[in-house]
Amino acid sequence: MGEISSFQLGVIGALFLSVASSVSIVICNKALMSNLGFPFATTLTSWHLMVTYCTLHVAHRLNLFESKPIDTKTVVLFGMLNGISIGFLNLSLGFNSVGFYQMTKLAIIPFTVMLETIFLNKQFSSRIRLSLFLLLVGVGIASVTDLQLNLMGTVLSLLAIMTTCVGQILTNTIQKRLSVSSTQLLYQSAPFQAAILFVSGPFLDQCLTNKNVFAYKYSPVVLAFIILSCLISVSVNFSTFLVIGKTSPVTYQVLGHLKTCLVLGFGYTLLHDPFTERNLIGILIAIGGMGLYSYFCTQESKKKQGDLCLGSSQIKDKETAALLAGVHQEKESHEVKKSSKDSVANLFVLFNRGSCIFGDFKAFK
Repeated sequence: MGEISSFQLGVIGALFLSVASSVSIVICNKALMSNLGFPFATTLTSWHLMVTYCTLHVAHRLNLFESKPIDTKTVVLFGMLNGISIGFLNLSLGFNSVGFYQMTKLAIIPFTVMLETIFLNKQFSSRIRLSLFLLLVGVGIASVTDLQLNLMGTVLSLLAIMTTCVGQILTNTIQKRLSVSSTQLLYQSAPFQAAILFVSGPFLDQCLTNKNVFAYKYSPVVLAFIILSCLISVSVNFSTFLVIGKTSPVTYQVLGHLKTCLVLGFGYTLLHDPFTERNLIGILIAIGGMGLYSYFCTQESKKKQGDLCLGSSQIKDKETAALLAGVHQEKESHEVKKSSKDSVANLFVLFNRGSCIFGDFKAFK
């Protein structure tokens, strides 16, 4: 019970860290890009990952965690896949309307459910699917405004969905199958993610913004916000791997939509963004779906734990019964041996008595 409660506290801590850091970095990046005019999102992401790797390297040198070697091919492909997915998401935002981009993010949950059902044989109950449906409807009402379709944007959105889903599923699968922590996996894969974005980032940003990141005039305020964004990103990247490893890719996506609702709320209160009744209704529906998802997941988790405890108790009962049967059988065999020994001893006594009687009879003769 102590291990279960500590695990639950770890999950709650990871969820809280993910929400707090993600909302913070969204607000910071929104101020950096919208108010200060720094539009280079992909290049900024590569800086995030480089700072994350450097921070983890310092922590490793200080013996704050142990580095566990992972197969090089697995780490390289995993890191490149995550870097490519970030690039596709940024391209999808650049070539699509904001509403279609939000639909792309919403499609990640059902696509992840489909992949896990087909390839990992994972079962999602009807109650879980209903709660996810309510969540998606609520977020769609709150965030999706316009839907403008184009061929290039649609292709990029599909590629972004596929690479993101596969990357998040692999994040969970690699941690469990190779028995590595989120910190160890992030430390091994962050350099490859950073490298692919560092090389492609300036080119992608120039295609999307028609501006050169190296020709940009960096003011002290912009540099301060970039440094702050990079520092927050360490917590964001760490909590992302931590949440996916401790829960599941679907739960992480549900958490991501909670962040969306919080960002909308903070944007209205802090940045005075426009907020309508539609946004409020959508957020309430989404929060209701999240609450149902959390409740149903908790109930199913308790049921699985009860089944495991019941199964282990049955196994222990069988082992105890087998042990008792063995002791009883050994006792019976000991009693049989003892009775046989007693029989031999009785025969020996009778034989001695008979010998004595026969000797007395001879003497009497």
